[in-house]
Amino acid sequence: MVQIDLNCDMGESFGRYTIGADDHIISSITSANIACGFHAGDPATMRKSVRIALDQSVSIGAHPGLDDLSGFGRRNMSITPQEVYDIVVYQIGALHGFVLAEGAVLNHVKPHGALYNMAAVNAKLAEAIAEAVYKINPELILYGLSGSELIKAGKKLGLKTANEVFADRTYQEDGTLTPRIRENALIKNEGDAVAQVLRMVKEQTVFSTTGIEVPIKADTICIHGDGDHSVEFARKIHNVLRENGVEVRSL
Repeated sequence: MVQIDLNCDMGESFGRYTIGADDHIISSITSANIACGFHAGDPATMRKSVRIALDQSVSIGAHPGLDDLSGFGRRNMSITPQEVYDIVVYQIGALHGFVLAEGAVLNHVKPHGALYNMAAVNAKLAEAIAEAVYKINPELILYGLSGSELIKAGKKLGLKTANEVFADRTYQEDGTLTPRIRENALIKNEGDAVAQVLRMVKEQTVFSTTGIEVPIKADTICIHGDGDHSVEFARKIHNVLRENGVEVRSL
């Protein structure tokens, strides 16, 4: 039977600002990537997010991003590999503390936003992230864009890796995601998103925005939790996968 993990970026509220419907979407996913305070999140939100995930038996991952709260970590920054290493170690350590305090285990690490996309194509940045993960715990799973430099860097160090694909994002011919600044970066039609998910999981391919069929590997699917209909969409994806003979489970 084909198996797939459903992951969602969570814990992205901050102070008095609420982003996402974590309490509701958690029942439809198998892995939670919890923000660590740089692009979003704060200590109280991290603690609450860890508890929400544990209550639903959802695997917990760290979701480190660039230090860009006002830009939600989605703006590219000029940053060295050493700086990347430092901020990733720092953020994983912050979330890991809350996980340990709850008597739980950290399962994976998935970089956020611009850091994720930069590491997908920049080998040096990818290696810095992989090294940070490895030195904290070589048993952690490193999530990265399918076939990216981040996946290659993780494998080179001997880390377990998870090739990630996106339910609601469009792709370029080289397998990278369409930048969010472009109008066609997001798939807004639910039917199109569902069709893309099934193709990626069952056929291991995805169509680019130019209509070219791009080979990919799908170990885990990202569902964004901050969309207008994210809860319903996550439930729909989960149910459609099961109806098509795909086992939904954490890695």
